[in-house]
Amino acid sequence: MGDYSEAFVGIDTSKLRNAVAIADAGRSGEVRFLGEIENTPAAMAKLVRKLSAKYKRLTFCYEAGPTGYGLHRQIKELGFECMVVAPSLIPKRRGGDRVKTNRRDALSLAKLLRADELTAVWVPDGRHEAMRDLTRARETAMLDLRTKRQHVSAFLLRLGRPYPQSKKTWTKLHMSWIASQKLEHPQQRLVLEEMMLAMRQAQERLVRLEQAIAAAVPEWSLAPLVTALMAMRGLDLISATTLLAEIGDLSRFRTPSELMAYLGLVPSEDSTGDTVKRGPITKAGNRRARRMLVECSWSYQHPPRVGQAKQSKVDAAPREVREIAWKAQCRLYRRYRALIRNGKLKTVAIVAIAREFAGFIWAVARAVTTARVAAASA
Repeated sequence: MGDYSEAFVGIDTSKLRNAVAIADAGRSGEVRFLGEIENTPAAMAKLVRKLSAKYKRLTFCYEAGPTGYGLHRQIKELGFECMVVAPSLIPKRRGGDRVKTNRRDALSLAKLLRADELTAVWVPDGRHEAMRDLTRARETAMLDLRTKRQHVSAFLLRLGRPYPQSKKTWTKLHMSWIASQKLEHPQQRLVLEEMMLAMRQAQERLVRLEQAIAAAVPEWSLAPLVTALMAMRGLDLISATTLLAEIGDLSRFRTPSELMAYLGLVPSEDSTGDTVKRGPITKAGNRRARRMLVECSWSYQHPPRVGQAKQSKVDAAPREVREIAWKAQCRLYRRYRALIRNGKLKTVAIVAIAREFAGFIWAVARAVTTARVAAASA
């Protein structure tokens, strides 16, 4: 094959068409734009066949985005390597280069792939992606329900009917209070009833999705890890499943620090010479997983304890996991109190707790994996 033994292909994907560029192996290898093709499996298969007839080895890449992982799976099935690139970690030119086109992006991807300067994202299999879609649909339903509740509260507030702040909202008592409100005009009553109907429909949708998650977890490959994580304070079936669906395979993180960095919970840094300057967290990586972890971390502001409802979940976990869960309660509560005593805002303290919480989750995943390997060997 000679000079045509290996090549690197960069693909700039879009809804309808994909821009394709190729870089021959070697630092001085030719880099050229091949043009645009339709974003269809047939067009991509035709391109791969054409290039494979000329090159002995091909490596493809494209940016992670709304087009999903179908292209990655197709190229892998055709027998070639494909990298899905993290867009935020692509090296950028500094200075006045502000021209961005599909052609330039494809050429840049091909060059960077050849130079081994791209960072790949973890690509889930079809079943894992389906679980991720399910948990994201549940999150959307939760946000929709929250919005509709806000509409009802704002409508009643505008009419001078605020609910007492000392009472918990959206309980049976609160719902009865809303139903008992006597409005002056029938049009306003109609508006309130329509809002309540929309809220009930959103609630029913949320319940259906949560039931679907509960039914799907036992058949999921990560079901043992879900059971183990439910022994941790602040994590239940929904939150544990959501975290694992977003993060994926935890065994790919060699250390807890790698998981913390992936979640964007480590401090940013701008240091030079002898000057060390650290700023707020990087907020890199998966924002859904980070938000869920921070929400779950609020439970560690309370003293360590295992409630009656939580006890059955703790008992279902292996002994090593139970020990990690209790150690996390003691450690994170002390850490939270120390941060508050030092004058930290509650929100800042909770983010710090979430960072350490990620480390305990990593330890639980390692314990489950070790136990599984030991059982298989036995």
